[in-house]
Formats: sequence, C-alpha cells, structure tokens
Amino acid sequence: MTDINNTTKADQSEVKKAAENVNPAQLQDNLQTNKPVNAPEHLTEDQKTPFIDEDVRTDN
Repeated sequence: MTDINNTTKADQSEVKKAAENVNPAQLQDNLQTNKPVNAPEHLTEDQKTPFIDEDVRTDN
C-alpha cells in the first residue's frame, strides 16, 4: 500500500508543479477554438489492423 501512496503523492506533486508554472499566454493559445487540426492520415489495407482479431472474439 505504501507504493500506491508514494505514487499518489508524486502525482500530486507533479500536478502542483505544473499548476505553479502555468504560462497564461500559452494556456490561452492552447484553448483557442479556431486552431487548425490535422486530418487523420489515410491508412493502407495492411495498416488497417483490428485491435482484436476477429477469429478470437467472443462478444459477437
């Protein structure tokens, strides 16, 4: 249980550091709603692999 508590404390410390070092100008820039977004790349048939092999699925 100690490892979990240490990890949680470390995570909280990282969040605290990030909150203390916020750059308001960068934050405002990151939150703009009209920022351009890259379209997803088109995949070849070889690249279109399912995450779960259809032959081993049990939910269908």
